[in-house]
Amino acid sequence: MSLQLYAHPFSSYCQKVLVALYENGTPFTYRVLGPDDAKAGEELAALWPLKRFPVLVDGKETILESTVIIEHLSLAHPGRNGLLPTDAKAALPVRMMDRFFDNYVMTPMQRIVFDHIREPKDRDPYGVAEARAMLDAAYQWLDGRLASREWACGRDFGMADCAAAPSLFYADWVHEIDVAFPNTRAYRARLLARPSFARAVDEARPFRSWFPPGAPDRD
Repeated sequence: MSLQLYAHPFSSYCQKVLVALYENGTPFTYRVLGPDDAKAGEELAALWPLKRFPVLVDGKETILESTVIIEHLSLAHPGRNGLLPTDAKAALPVRMMDRFFDNYVMTPMQRIVFDHIREPKDRDPYGVAEARAMLDAAYQWLDGRLASREWACGRDFGMADCAAAPSLFYADWVHEIDVAFPNTRAYRARLLARPSFARAVDEARPFRSWFPPGAPDRD
């Protein structure tokens, strides 16, 4: 039985997993969630009642959460790029950076996006200001770390870069990376040029009008 991924092209966490799959050319059945395939939504609800995605089905196994999905792929379907070192100690920096991008770039970015969905009277200017401050701090910290690195953990593209790609892509849309952080800006450009992420970005283009703050006319 082939891998089945329940996902949507415009979702940042789905893009994270798609990059991992595309990096290795891993065959899978893409169950795109949306009105064009109501059955996919019904199957997702049966697999995971919380209806959050992405969800990967591998034979009899159902795997939740983007990081865990990529770790599963690294173990069960490693391909040419395992994305995560097999040595436990060497894998720790990759896991750390994966959590950095999810918690300190993706999360504040989503906080800003979700605030735009609220009714004006329910918006949270203080929370948005906090999120913007966190993004600036994350950009600055990352800029120093990337001073002598091509990818998040050195010379090799890995799981942390799968997390970084959609995180920085969307974060720059809502809170642009300042020119004071040239390494972070250059890293985002390298991610956009990576064929695996470029493919994910192109697949999501038809949905840009969905972006609540409004998608900028770039990228």
